Amino acid sequence: MIPKDIIEEIRYRCDIEDVIGSYVTLKRAGSNRNGLCPFHGEKTPSFTVFPATKSFYCFGCGAGGDVITFIQKMENLDYVGSLEFLAARAGITIPNDSSYMEKDKVSRKRVYEMNMEAAKFFRNCLFDPVLGQEGMRYLTEKRQFSPVTIKRFGFGYAPNNFGLLTQHMRKLGYTEEELITAFLCGRSQKTGKLFDLFRERVVIPVIDAAGNVVAFSARALDAATPNKYMNTSDTPAFKKSRILFGMNYAKNHCAEQMILCEGAMDAIALQAAGFENAVATLGTAITSEHARLLARYTKRVLINYDSDAAGQKATHKAMALLDQVGLEVRVLKLTGAKDADEYLKQYGADAFRSIIEQGSTGFDFKMDSVLAHNDVTQVEGKIRAARELAAIIAAVGSGVERELYIDAAAKRLGISAEGLANDVKRNRASAAREQKKKESRDAMMSARSFGDRINPDAAKDPAAAAAEEIVLGLLLLYPEHRKAVISANTPVEASDFFTDFHRRAFTAIIEMEQSEGGFVFSALGEQFSPDEIGRLVRIQQDRQALTHNGSDVLSAAADTLKQRREKREALQNGDFQSELARRRAEFKRK
Repeated sequence: MIPKDIIEEIRYRCDIEDVIGSYVTLKRAGSNRNGLCPFHGEKTPSFTVFPATKSFYCFGCGAGGDVITFIQKMENLDYVGSLEFLAARAGITIPNDSSYMEKDKVSRKRVYEMNMEAAKFFRNCLFDPVLGQEGMRYLTEKRQFSPVTIKRFGFGYAPNNFGLLTQHMRKLGYTEEELITAFLCGRSQKTGKLFDLFRERVVIPVIDAAGNVVAFSARALDAATPNKYMNTSDTPAFKKSRILFGMNYAKNHCAEQMILCEGAMDAIALQAAGFENAVATLGTAITSEHARLLARYTKRVLINYDSDAAGQKATHKAMALLDQVGLEVRVLKLTGAKDADEYLKQYGADAFRSIIEQGSTGFDFKMDSVLAHNDVTQVEGKIRAARELAAIIAAVGSGVERELYIDAAAKRLGISAEGLANDVKRNRASAAREQKKKESRDAMMSARSFGDRINPDAAKDPAAAAAEEIVLGLLLLYPEHRKAVISANTPVEASDFFTDFHRRAFTAIIEMEQSEGGFVFSALGEQFSPDEIGRLVRIQQDRQALTHNGSDVLSAAADTLKQRREKREALQNGDFQSELARRRAEFKRK
Protein backbone atom coordinates (compact mmCIF):
# COMPACT_ATOMS: atom_id res chain seq x y z
CA MET A 1 0.00 0.00 0.00
CA ILE A 2 1.31 3.46 -0.88
CA PRO A 3 1.76 5.56 2.28
CA LYS A 4 -1.17 7.90 2.81
CA ASP A 5 1.11 10.87 3.39
CA ILE A 6 2.55 10.41 -0.12
CA ILE A 7 -0.95 10.15 -1.60
CA GLU A 8 -1.98 13.36 0.15
CA GLU A 9 1.21 15.14 -0.97
CA ILE A 10 0.53 14.15 -4.58
CA ARG A 11 -3.08 15.31 -4.26
CA TYR A 12 -1.98 18.60 -2.66
CA ARG A 13 0.78 19.37 -5.17
CA CYS A 14 -1.37 18.45 -8.19
CA ASP A 15 -4.06 21.10 -7.89
CA ILE A 16 -7.28 19.66 -9.29
CA GLU A 17 -8.16 22.86 -11.18
CA ASP A 18 -4.75 22.97 -12.85
CA VAL A 19 -4.72 19.29 -13.79
CA ILE A 20 -8.28 19.13 -15.09
CA GLY A 21 -7.85 22.55 -16.70
CA SER A 22 -5.09 21.09 -18.89
CA TYR A 23 -7.69 18.72 -20.38
CA VAL A 24 -10.96 20.64 -20.08
CA THR A 25 -11.79 24.31 -20.61
CA LEU A 26 -13.20 25.38 -17.24
CA LYS A 27 -15.27 28.45 -16.51
CA ARG A 28 -16.09 30.01 -13.15
CA ALA A 29 -19.53 29.14 -11.73
CA GLY A 30 -19.69 30.74 -8.31
CA SER A 31 -17.09 29.05 -6.13
CA ASN A 32 -16.88 26.07 -8.51
CA ARG A 33 -15.76 25.52 -12.11
CA ASN A 34 -17.82 24.12 -14.98
CA GLY A 35 -16.91 22.63 -18.35
CA LEU A 36 -17.88 20.07 -20.98
CA CYS A 37 -17.42 16.57 -19.63
CA PRO A 38 -14.41 14.78 -21.20
CA PHE A 39 -15.98 11.38 -20.49
CA HIS A 40 -19.18 11.67 -22.53
CA GLY A 41 -20.42 13.79 -25.41
CA GLU A 42 -22.36 16.90 -24.44
CA LYS A 43 -23.01 20.44 -25.66
CA THR A 44 -24.16 21.96 -22.35
CA PRO A 45 -21.63 21.76 -19.47
CA SER A 46 -22.59 19.32 -16.74
CA PHE A 47 -19.04 18.67 -15.50
CA THR A 48 -18.20 20.50 -12.25
CA VAL A 49 -14.96 20.88 -10.32
CA PHE A 50 -15.34 21.60 -6.60
CA PRO A 51 -12.12 23.29 -5.38
CA ALA A 52 -13.31 23.24 -1.75
CA THR A 53 -13.40 19.43 -1.63
CA LYS A 54 -10.75 18.94 -4.35
CA SER A 55 -13.20 16.78 -6.29
CA PHE A 56 -15.14 16.71 -9.57
CA TYR A 57 -18.48 15.33 -10.62
CA CYS A 58 -20.40 15.11 -13.89
CA PHE A 59 -24.15 15.43 -13.42
CA GLY A 60 -24.62 13.99 -16.91
CA CYS A 61 -22.77 10.66 -16.79
CA GLY A 62 -21.97 10.26 -13.09
CA ALA A 63 -18.16 10.34 -13.44
CA GLY A 64 -16.58 11.74 -10.32
CA GLY A 65 -13.69 11.59 -7.89
CA ASP A 66 -10.53 13.51 -7.12
CA VAL A 67 -7.52 14.40 -9.23
CA ILE A 68 -6.25 10.81 -9.01
CA THR A 69 -9.54 9.37 -10.25
CA PHE A 70 -9.62 11.93 -13.06
CA ILE A 71 -6.22 10.84 -14.35
CA GLN A 72 -7.24 7.17 -14.01
CA LYS A 73 -10.17 7.75 -16.35
CA MET A 74 -8.51 10.30 -18.63
CA GLU A 75 -5.26 8.42 -19.18
CA ASN A 76 -6.76 4.92 -18.82
CA LEU A 77 -4.47 4.04 -15.90
CA ASP A 78 -4.93 1.92 -12.81
CA TYR A 79 -4.77 3.52 -9.38
CA VAL A 80 -1.02 3.08 -8.92
CA GLY A 81 -0.31 4.19 -12.48
CA SER A 82 -2.34 7.34 -11.90
CA LEU A 83 -0.35 8.15 -8.76
CA GLU A 84 2.92 7.59 -10.63
CA PHE A 85 1.72 9.85 -13.47
CA LEU A 86 0.85 12.68 -11.06
CA ALA A 87 3.97 12.15 -8.97
CA ALA A 88 6.11 12.62 -12.08
CA ARG A 89 4.13 15.76 -12.92
CA ALA A 90 4.74 17.20 -9.46
CA GLY A 91 8.32 16.04 -9.10
CA ILE A 92 7.50 13.68 -6.23
CA THR A 93 9.41 10.41 -5.78
CA ILE A 94 7.45 7.33 -4.79
CA PRO A 95 9.66 4.81 -2.89
CA ASN A 96 10.66 1.91 -5.11
CA ASP A 97 10.56 -0.62 -2.28
CA SER A 98 6.93 -0.01 -1.38
CA SER A 99 4.89 -3.19 -1.03
CA TYR A 100 2.37 -1.95 -3.60
CA MET A 101 4.82 -2.31 -6.48
CA GLU A 102 3.94 -5.12 -8.87
CA LYS A 103 7.32 -6.48 -9.89
CA ASP A 104 6.01 -8.57 -12.79
CA LYS A 105 3.89 -5.81 -14.36
CA VAL A 106 5.13 -3.84 -17.39
CA SER A 107 4.59 -0.18 -16.60
CA ARG A 108 3.66 2.54 -19.04
CA LYS A 109 7.04 4.19 -18.41
CA ARG A 110 8.85 0.97 -19.30
CA VAL A 111 6.94 0.75 -22.59
CA TYR A 112 7.88 4.38 -23.36
CA GLU A 113 11.54 3.46 -22.85
CA MET A 114 11.29 0.38 -25.08
CA ASN A 115 9.53 2.34 -27.81
CA MET A 116 12.19 5.03 -27.78
CA GLU A 117 14.94 2.43 -28.18
CA ALA A 118 12.97 0.68 -30.95
CA ALA A 119 12.44 4.03 -32.73
CA LYS A 120 16.21 4.64 -32.68
CA PHE A 121 16.78 1.13 -34.02
CA PHE A 122 14.32 1.59 -36.91
CA ARG A 123 15.78 5.01 -37.75
CA ASN A 124 19.33 3.63 -37.84
CA CYS A 125 18.17 0.81 -40.13
CA LEU A 126 16.56 3.32 -42.51
CA PHE A 127 19.73 5.39 -42.80
CA ASP A 128 21.93 2.31 -43.18
CA PRO A 129 22.92 2.23 -46.90
CA VAL A 130 22.41 -1.55 -47.05
CA LEU A 131 19.59 -2.36 -44.63
CA GLY A 132 17.50 0.70 -45.38
CA GLN A 133 17.96 1.04 -49.14
CA GLU A 134 14.47 -0.23 -50.05
CA GLY A 135 12.75 1.77 -47.32
CA MET A 136 14.52 5.01 -48.24
CA ARG A 137 13.69 4.54 -51.91
CA TYR A 138 10.02 4.03 -51.04
CA LEU A 139 9.88 7.23 -48.97
CA THR A 140 11.83 9.50 -51.29
CA GLU A 141 10.69 8.21 -54.69
CA LYS A 142 7.22 6.72 -54.28
CA ARG A 143 5.99 8.92 -51.43
CA GLN A 144 8.13 11.91 -52.48
CA PHE A 145 8.92 12.86 -48.90
CA SER A 146 11.82 15.25 -48.41
CA PRO A 147 14.77 14.46 -46.09
CA VAL A 148 13.40 17.14 -43.74
CA THR A 149 10.01 15.40 -43.49
CA ILE A 150 11.63 11.99 -43.03
CA LYS A 151 13.68 13.27 -40.10
CA ARG A 152 10.90 15.42 -38.62
CA PHE A 153 8.53 12.49 -38.27
CA GLY A 154 11.23 10.05 -37.18
CA PHE A 155 10.71 7.61 -40.05
CA GLY A 156 12.46 4.28 -39.71
CA TYR A 157 12.65 0.95 -41.49
CA ALA A 158 12.12 -2.60 -40.24
CA PRO A 159 14.25 -4.96 -42.38
CA ASN A 160 12.94 -8.33 -43.55
CA ASN A 161 14.60 -10.16 -40.69
CA PHE A 162 12.73 -12.20 -38.10
CA GLY A 163 14.95 -11.39 -35.12
CA LEU A 164 17.06 -8.28 -35.65
CA LEU A 165 15.03 -6.00 -33.36
CA THR A 166 14.52 -8.77 -30.80
CA GLN A 167 18.28 -9.35 -30.53
CA HIS A 168 18.93 -5.61 -30.20
CA MET A 169 16.34 -5.11 -27.46
CA ARG A 170 17.43 -8.21 -25.51
CA LYS A 171 20.99 -6.86 -25.45
CA LEU A 172 19.61 -3.69 -23.87
CA GLY A 173 18.17 -5.77 -21.03
CA TYR A 174 14.49 -5.98 -21.95
CA THR A 175 12.79 -9.29 -21.19
CA GLU A 176 10.81 -11.38 -23.64
CA GLU A 177 7.53 -10.70 -21.83
CA GLU A 178 8.21 -6.94 -21.87
CA LEU A 179 8.81 -7.00 -25.62
CA ILE A 180 5.60 -8.96 -26.21
CA THR A 181 3.60 -6.60 -23.98
CA ALA A 182 4.93 -3.59 -25.90
CA PHE A 183 3.87 -5.23 -29.22
CA LEU A 184 7.40 -5.16 -30.56
CA CYS A 185 7.79 -8.94 -30.73
CA GLY A 186 5.62 -12.02 -30.94
CA ARG A 187 6.17 -15.63 -29.90
CA SER A 188 6.08 -18.46 -32.44
CA GLN A 189 3.49 -21.12 -31.63
CA LYS A 190 5.65 -23.77 -33.30
CA THR A 191 9.09 -23.03 -31.85
CA GLY A 192 8.24 -20.84 -28.87
CA LYS A 193 10.89 -18.34 -29.97
CA LEU A 194 10.45 -14.59 -30.29
CA PHE A 195 10.21 -12.85 -33.66
CA ASP A 196 9.97 -9.22 -34.79
CA LEU A 197 6.40 -8.12 -35.47
CA PHE A 198 7.43 -5.29 -37.81
CA ARG A 199 9.29 -6.58 -40.88
CA GLU A 200 9.92 -5.14 -44.36
CA ARG A 201 7.97 -1.97 -43.60
CA VAL A 202 8.63 1.71 -43.21
CA VAL A 203 7.90 2.51 -39.60
CA ILE A 204 6.58 5.78 -38.15
CA PRO A 205 6.71 6.40 -34.39
CA VAL A 206 3.41 7.55 -32.92
CA ILE A 207 4.07 10.39 -30.48
CA ASP A 208 1.46 11.62 -28.02
CA ALA A 209 0.77 15.26 -27.10
CA ALA A 210 3.28 15.00 -24.23
CA GLY A 211 6.10 13.89 -26.56
CA ASN A 212 6.23 10.19 -25.62
CA VAL A 213 6.70 7.49 -28.26
CA VAL A 214 3.60 5.44 -27.50
CA ALA A 215 3.32 3.17 -30.54
CA PHE A 216 4.29 2.57 -34.18
CA SER A 217 2.45 2.72 -37.50
CA ALA A 218 4.06 0.70 -40.27
CA ARG A 219 3.43 0.60 -44.04
CA ALA A 220 4.33 -2.33 -46.28
CA LEU A 221 6.48 -1.39 -49.29
CA ASP A 222 4.35 -3.48 -51.64
CA ALA A 223 0.77 -2.20 -51.90
CA ALA A 224 -0.38 -5.75 -52.71
CA THR A 225 0.83 -7.05 -49.34
CA PRO A 226 -1.98 -8.29 -47.08
CA ASN A 227 -2.34 -6.03 -44.04
CA LYS A 228 -0.85 -3.11 -45.92
CA TYR A 229 -0.88 -1.05 -42.73
CA MET A 230 0.18 -2.44 -39.38
CA ASN A 231 -0.27 -0.53 -36.13
CA THR A 232 0.71 -1.29 -32.56
CA SER A 233 -2.08 -3.04 -30.67
CA ASP A 234 -3.20 -1.72 -27.31
CA THR A 235 -0.45 -1.71 -24.68
CA PRO A 236 -0.02 -0.14 -21.22
CA ALA A 237 1.14 3.01 -23.05
CA PHE A 238 -1.23 3.06 -26.03
CA LYS A 239 -4.96 2.86 -26.67
CA LYS A 240 -5.71 3.39 -30.34
CA SER A 241 -9.21 4.63 -29.53
CA ARG A 242 -7.70 7.55 -27.61
CA ILE A 243 -4.69 8.66 -29.69
CA LEU A 244 -4.57 10.78 -32.86
CA PHE A 245 -1.46 10.63 -35.00
CA GLY A 246 0.25 14.00 -35.51
CA MET A 247 -1.27 15.66 -32.45
CA ASN A 248 2.19 16.39 -31.02
CA TYR A 249 2.66 18.94 -33.84
CA ALA A 250 -0.96 19.82 -34.64
CA LYS A 251 -1.80 20.92 -31.08
CA ASN A 252 0.21 24.12 -31.67
CA HIS A 253 -1.58 25.05 -34.92
CA CYS A 254 -5.23 24.10 -34.42
CA ALA A 255 -6.99 26.71 -32.29
CA GLU A 256 -9.47 27.54 -35.07
CA GLN A 257 -9.70 24.28 -36.98
CA MET A 258 -8.16 20.86 -37.44
CA ILE A 259 -8.03 18.49 -40.41
CA LEU A 260 -9.00 14.89 -39.63
CA CYS A 261 -7.57 12.20 -41.94
CA GLU A 262 -8.04 8.45 -42.17
CA GLY A 263 -4.36 7.48 -42.12
CA ALA A 264 -0.98 8.62 -40.86
CA MET A 265 0.48 9.02 -44.37
CA ASP A 266 -2.22 11.55 -45.32
CA ALA A 267 -1.59 13.52 -42.13
CA ILE A 268 2.16 13.54 -42.80
CA ALA A 269 1.68 14.64 -46.42
CA LEU A 270 -0.57 17.50 -45.28
CA GLN A 271 1.75 18.63 -42.50
CA ALA A 272 4.71 18.49 -44.88
CA ALA A 273 2.76 20.70 -47.32
CA GLY A 274 2.22 23.32 -44.63
CA PHE A 275 -1.10 22.16 -43.15
CA GLU A 276 0.27 21.53 -39.69
CA ASN A 277 -3.16 21.13 -38.14
CA ALA A 278 -3.67 17.67 -39.69
CA VAL A 279 -4.17 14.54 -37.56
CA ALA A 280 -5.29 10.97 -38.23
CA THR A 281 -6.79 7.95 -36.52
CA LEU A 282 -4.68 4.80 -36.39
CA GLY A 283 -6.21 1.60 -37.67
CA THR A 284 -9.64 2.35 -36.24
CA ALA A 285 -12.69 4.43 -37.01
CA ILE A 286 -13.13 7.63 -35.05
CA THR A 287 -14.36 7.05 -31.49
CA SER A 288 -16.09 9.23 -28.90
CA GLU A 289 -12.72 9.51 -27.13
CA HIS A 290 -11.16 10.89 -30.32
CA ALA A 291 -14.01 13.40 -30.63
CA ARG A 292 -13.52 14.62 -27.07
CA LEU A 293 -9.76 14.88 -27.65
CA LEU A 294 -10.36 17.07 -30.71
CA ALA A 295 -12.78 19.24 -28.73
CA ARG A 296 -10.01 19.97 -26.23
CA TYR A 297 -7.87 21.60 -28.91
CA THR A 298 -10.08 23.15 -31.57
CA LYS A 299 -13.45 24.66 -32.52
CA ARG A 300 -13.93 23.19 -36.00
CA VAL A 301 -12.99 19.90 -37.66
CA LEU A 302 -12.48 19.47 -41.41
CA ILE A 303 -13.13 15.84 -42.26
CA ASN A 304 -10.80 14.66 -45.00
CA TYR A 305 -11.67 11.01 -45.59
CA ASP A 306 -11.29 8.94 -48.75
CA SER A 307 -13.93 9.54 -51.42
CA ASP A 308 -14.95 5.85 -51.74
CA ALA A 309 -18.09 4.33 -50.18
CA ALA A 310 -16.27 3.29 -47.01
CA GLY A 311 -14.89 6.81 -46.63
CA GLN A 312 -18.33 8.34 -47.03
CA LYS A 313 -19.77 5.99 -44.42
CA ALA A 314 -16.94 6.87 -42.04
CA THR A 315 -17.63 10.57 -42.64
CA HIS A 316 -21.24 10.19 -41.48
CA LYS A 317 -20.08 8.47 -38.29
CA ALA A 318 -17.44 11.11 -37.63
CA MET A 319 -19.96 13.90 -38.11
CA ALA A 320 -22.32 12.39 -35.54
CA LEU A 321 -19.59 11.95 -32.92
CA LEU A 322 -18.11 15.42 -33.47
CA ASP A 323 -21.54 17.01 -33.27
CA GLN A 324 -22.11 15.37 -29.88
CA VAL A 325 -19.15 17.27 -28.39
CA GLY A 326 -20.25 20.59 -29.90
CA LEU A 327 -17.68 20.89 -32.69
CA GLU A 328 -18.45 22.65 -35.97
CA VAL A 329 -17.92 20.21 -38.83
CA ARG A 330 -17.04 20.72 -42.48
CA VAL A 331 -16.34 18.09 -45.11
CA LEU A 332 -13.56 18.41 -47.70
CA LYS A 333 -14.47 17.02 -51.11
CA LEU A 334 -11.42 16.01 -53.14
CA THR A 335 -12.16 15.74 -56.85
CA GLY A 336 -9.71 13.83 -59.03
CA ALA A 337 -7.89 12.01 -56.22
CA LYS A 338 -8.76 9.30 -53.73
CA ASP A 339 -6.98 10.87 -50.74
CA ALA A 340 -5.08 13.95 -49.57
CA ASP A 341 -1.63 12.56 -50.34
CA GLU A 342 -2.57 11.85 -53.97
CA TYR A 343 -4.34 15.21 -54.33
CA LEU A 344 -1.29 17.14 -53.11
CA LYS A 345 0.98 15.30 -55.53
CA GLN A 346 -1.29 16.05 -58.49
CA TYR A 347 -2.55 19.56 -57.74
CA GLY A 348 -0.35 21.05 -55.03
CA ALA A 349 -0.86 22.85 -51.73
CA ASP A 350 -2.58 25.94 -53.16
CA ALA A 351 -5.33 23.82 -54.73
CA PHE A 352 -5.84 22.01 -51.44
CA ARG A 353 -6.07 25.36 -49.66
CA SER A 354 -8.88 26.32 -52.03
CA ILE A 355 -10.66 23.05 -51.16
CA ILE A 356 -10.48 24.03 -47.49
CA GLU A 357 -12.02 27.44 -48.21
CA GLN A 358 -14.83 25.79 -50.19
CA GLY A 359 -15.43 22.96 -47.71
CA SER A 360 -19.09 22.05 -47.44
CA THR A 361 -20.96 22.25 -44.16
CA GLY A 362 -22.04 19.10 -42.43
CA PHE A 363 -25.59 19.66 -43.60
CA ASP A 364 -24.53 20.17 -47.23
CA PHE A 365 -22.71 16.84 -47.10
CA LYS A 366 -25.75 15.08 -45.65
CA MET A 367 -28.06 16.70 -48.20
CA ASP A 368 -25.80 15.67 -51.09
CA SER A 369 -25.81 12.12 -49.71
CA VAL A 370 -29.63 12.04 -49.47
CA LEU A 371 -30.08 13.41 -52.99
CA ALA A 372 -27.52 10.96 -54.37
CA HIS A 373 -29.53 7.89 -53.35
CA ASN A 374 -32.99 9.27 -54.16
CA ASP A 375 -34.17 10.00 -57.69
CA VAL A 376 -35.69 13.45 -57.07
CA THR A 377 -36.86 13.70 -60.68
CA GLN A 378 -39.60 11.27 -59.65
CA VAL A 379 -42.37 12.12 -57.17
CA GLU A 380 -41.68 9.13 -54.89
CA GLY A 381 -37.96 9.89 -54.78
CA LYS A 382 -38.63 13.53 -53.97
CA ILE A 383 -41.01 12.56 -51.14
CA ARG A 384 -38.43 10.15 -49.64
CA ALA A 385 -35.69 12.78 -49.88
CA ALA A 386 -37.92 15.42 -48.27
CA ARG A 387 -38.77 13.02 -45.44
CA GLU A 388 -35.10 12.21 -44.78
CA LEU A 389 -34.02 15.86 -44.91
CA ALA A 390 -36.85 16.91 -42.58
CA ALA A 391 -35.60 14.37 -40.01
CA ILE A 392 -32.02 15.63 -40.38
CA ILE A 393 -33.02 19.29 -40.01
CA ALA A 394 -35.30 18.53 -37.04
CA ALA A 395 -32.28 17.28 -35.08
CA VAL A 396 -30.55 20.68 -35.39
CA GLY A 397 -30.79 22.71 -32.17
CA SER A 398 -30.46 26.24 -33.56
CA GLY A 399 -33.66 27.78 -34.95
CA VAL A 400 -31.68 30.03 -37.30
CA GLU A 401 -29.76 27.06 -38.70
CA ARG A 402 -32.99 25.10 -39.21
CA GLU A 403 -34.51 28.01 -41.14
CA LEU A 404 -31.47 28.29 -43.42
CA TYR A 405 -31.35 24.54 -44.01
CA ILE A 406 -35.07 24.40 -44.79
CA ASP A 407 -34.65 27.10 -47.45
CA ALA A 408 -31.61 25.37 -48.98
CA ALA A 409 -33.28 21.94 -49.05
CA ALA A 410 -36.55 23.31 -50.46
CA LYS A 411 -34.67 24.94 -53.34
CA ARG A 412 -32.74 21.75 -54.13
CA LEU A 413 -35.95 19.70 -54.09
CA GLY A 414 -38.11 22.27 -55.84
CA ILE A 415 -40.74 22.27 -53.10
CA SER A 416 -42.15 24.95 -50.82
CA ALA A 417 -40.14 25.91 -47.74
CA GLU A 418 -43.38 26.13 -45.78
CA GLY A 419 -44.30 22.50 -46.44
CA LEU A 420 -40.84 21.28 -45.47
CA ALA A 421 -40.91 23.49 -42.35
CA ASN A 422 -44.18 21.87 -41.25
CA ASP A 423 -42.60 18.41 -41.60
CA VAL A 424 -39.61 19.56 -39.55
CA LYS A 425 -41.96 20.93 -36.88
CA ARG A 426 -43.84 17.61 -36.69
CA ASN A 427 -40.55 15.71 -36.39
CA ARG A 428 -39.40 17.93 -33.53
CA ALA A 429 -42.73 17.60 -31.72
CA SER A 430 -42.59 13.81 -32.05
CA ALA A 431 -38.97 13.72 -30.82
CA ALA A 432 -39.90 15.94 -27.85
CA ARG A 433 -42.72 13.57 -26.88
CA GLU A 434 -40.42 10.56 -27.07
CA GLN A 435 -37.76 12.35 -25.03
CA LYS A 436 -40.31 13.25 -22.37
CA LYS A 437 -41.45 9.62 -22.17
CA LYS A 438 -37.84 8.47 -21.91
CA GLU A 439 -37.07 10.96 -19.14
CA SER A 440 -40.18 9.82 -17.26
CA ARG A 441 -39.15 6.16 -17.61
CA ASP A 442 -35.59 6.96 -16.56
CA ALA A 443 -36.81 8.93 -13.55
CA MET A 444 -38.99 6.02 -12.43
CA MET A 445 -36.19 3.53 -12.92
CA SER A 446 -33.75 5.81 -11.08
CA ALA A 447 -36.16 6.31 -8.17
CA ARG A 448 -36.48 2.55 -7.82
CA SER A 449 -32.71 2.07 -8.46
CA PHE A 450 -33.30 -0.31 -11.38
CA GLY A 451 -30.36 -0.56 -13.76
CA ASP A 452 -27.89 0.70 -11.15
CA ARG A 453 -24.58 -0.88 -12.20
CA ILE A 454 -22.67 0.45 -9.19
CA ASN A 455 -25.13 -0.65 -6.51
CA PRO A 456 -27.61 -3.17 -8.01
CA ASP A 457 -28.82 -4.26 -4.55
CA ALA A 458 -30.45 -0.85 -3.98
CA ALA A 459 -33.51 -1.79 -6.06
CA LYS A 460 -34.33 -4.64 -3.64
CA ASP A 461 -34.66 -2.32 -0.62
CA PRO A 462 -34.73 1.38 -1.63
CA ALA A 463 -35.47 2.54 1.94
CA ALA A 464 -32.39 0.80 3.32
CA ALA A 465 -30.22 2.06 0.44
CA ALA A 466 -31.37 5.65 1.08
CA ALA A 467 -30.50 5.40 4.77
CA GLU A 468 -27.12 3.90 3.88
CA GLU A 469 -26.38 6.88 1.63
CA ILE A 470 -27.14 9.26 4.52
CA VAL A 471 -24.71 7.40 6.78
CA LEU A 472 -21.96 7.29 4.13
CA GLY A 473 -22.39 10.95 3.17
CA LEU A 474 -21.97 12.01 6.80
CA LEU A 475 -18.96 9.73 7.35
CA LEU A 476 -17.25 10.95 4.19
CA LEU A 477 -17.66 14.59 5.23
CA TYR A 478 -17.28 14.76 9.01
CA PRO A 479 -14.50 13.28 11.20
CA GLU A 480 -16.68 13.62 14.31
CA HIS A 481 -19.26 11.23 12.83
CA ARG A 482 -16.55 8.70 12.00
CA LYS A 483 -15.31 8.90 15.59
CA ALA A 484 -18.87 8.54 16.92
CA VAL A 485 -19.34 5.31 14.98
CA ILE A 486 -15.99 3.92 16.12
CA SER A 487 -16.71 4.74 19.77
CA ALA A 488 -20.21 3.23 19.42
CA ASN A 489 -21.82 6.50 20.48
CA THR A 490 -23.81 6.06 17.28
CA PRO A 491 -24.48 2.31 17.05
CA VAL A 492 -24.16 1.36 13.39
CA GLU A 493 -22.10 -1.49 12.00
CA ALA A 494 -21.36 -3.14 8.68
CA SER A 495 -23.89 -5.94 9.28
CA ASP A 496 -26.67 -3.32 9.32
CA PHE A 497 -26.03 -2.53 5.66
CA PHE A 498 -28.16 -4.30 3.08
CA THR A 499 -26.32 -3.36 -0.15
CA ASP A 500 -22.89 -4.83 -0.79
CA PHE A 501 -21.40 -1.64 -2.29
CA HIS A 502 -22.45 0.57 0.62
CA ARG A 503 -21.28 -2.07 3.11
CA ARG A 504 -17.85 -2.18 1.50
CA ALA A 505 -17.63 1.62 1.51
CA PHE A 506 -18.65 1.81 5.19
CA THR A 507 -16.07 -0.82 6.16
CA ALA A 508 -13.29 0.89 4.19
CA ILE A 509 -14.04 4.32 5.70
CA ILE A 510 -14.12 3.05 9.30
CA GLU A 511 -11.03 0.83 8.92
CA MET A 512 -9.09 3.69 7.35
CA GLU A 513 -10.17 6.09 10.12
CA GLN A 514 -8.81 3.63 12.68
CA SER A 515 -5.51 3.14 10.85
CA GLU A 516 -2.37 5.24 11.13
CA GLY A 517 -2.84 8.56 9.37
CA GLY A 518 -6.62 8.40 9.59
CA PHE A 519 -9.17 8.71 6.80
CA VAL A 520 -7.92 9.95 3.40
CA PHE A 521 -10.55 10.03 0.66
CA SER A 522 -7.98 9.61 -2.14
CA ALA A 523 -6.76 6.34 -0.62
CA LEU A 524 -10.17 4.80 -1.30
CA GLY A 525 -9.11 4.60 -4.95
CA GLU A 526 -6.95 1.61 -4.07
CA GLN A 527 -10.04 -0.43 -3.13
CA PHE A 528 -12.73 1.02 -5.39
CA SER A 529 -13.02 1.48 -9.16
CA PRO A 530 -13.20 4.99 -10.69
CA ASP A 531 -16.95 4.51 -11.28
CA GLU A 532 -17.46 3.54 -7.64
CA ILE A 533 -15.41 6.56 -6.51
CA GLY A 534 -17.68 8.70 -8.70
CA ARG A 535 -20.71 7.36 -6.82
CA LEU A 536 -19.09 8.14 -3.45
CA VAL A 537 -18.40 11.70 -4.61
CA ARG A 538 -22.05 12.07 -5.59
CA ILE A 539 -23.15 10.82 -2.16
CA GLN A 540 -20.73 13.27 -0.55
CA GLN A 541 -21.90 16.23 -2.66
CA ASP A 542 -25.60 15.43 -2.10
CA ARG A 543 -25.03 15.40 1.65
CA GLN A 544 -22.94 18.57 1.65
CA ALA A 545 -25.75 20.46 -0.10
CA LEU A 546 -28.00 19.88 2.94
CA THR A 547 -27.98 22.10 6.03
CA HIS A 548 -28.88 19.50 8.68
CA ASN A 549 -25.95 17.12 9.06
CA GLY A 550 -25.74 16.68 12.83
CA SER A 551 -25.59 13.61 15.02
CA ASP A 552 -29.39 13.40 15.13
CA VAL A 553 -29.46 12.81 11.36
CA LEU A 554 -26.84 10.07 11.67
CA SER A 555 -28.71 8.42 14.57
CA ALA A 556 -32.01 8.49 12.68
CA ALA A 557 -30.40 6.86 9.61
CA ALA A 558 -28.72 4.25 11.84
CA ASP A 559 -32.09 3.46 13.48
CA THR A 560 -33.67 3.02 10.03
CA LEU A 561 -30.93 0.57 9.03
CA LYS A 562 -31.47 -1.50 12.15
CA GLN A 563 -35.25 -1.51 11.66
CA ARG A 564 -34.86 -2.64 8.03
CA ARG A 565 -32.42 -5.34 9.13
CA GLU A 566 -34.78 -6.61 11.84
CA LYS A 567 -37.66 -6.70 9.34
CA ARG A 568 -35.61 -8.71 6.84
CA GLU A 569 -34.56 -11.17 9.56
CA ALA A 570 -38.17 -11.52 10.75
CA LEU A 571 -39.34 -12.27 7.23
CA GLN A 572 -36.60 -14.84 6.80
CA ASN A 573 -37.53 -16.50 10.11
CA GLY A 574 -41.23 -16.38 9.16
CA ASP A 575 -40.52 -18.11 5.89
CA PHE A 576 -38.56 -20.78 7.72
CA GLN A 577 -41.36 -21.40 10.23
CA SER A 578 -43.97 -21.55 7.44
CA GLU A 579 -41.92 -24.08 5.50
CA LEU A 580 -41.38 -26.18 8.62
CA ALA A 581 -45.15 -26.22 9.37
CA ARG A 582 -45.93 -27.18 5.77
CA ARG A 583 -43.54 -30.13 5.87
CA ARG A 584 -44.92 -31.33 9.22
CA ALA A 585 -48.48 -31.25 7.87
CA GLU A 586 -47.40 -33.14 4.75
CA PHE A 587 -45.63 -35.77 6.88
CA LYS A 588 -48.81 -36.30 9.00
CA ARG A 589 -50.92 -36.81 5.88
CA LYS A 590 -48.61 -39.57 4.75
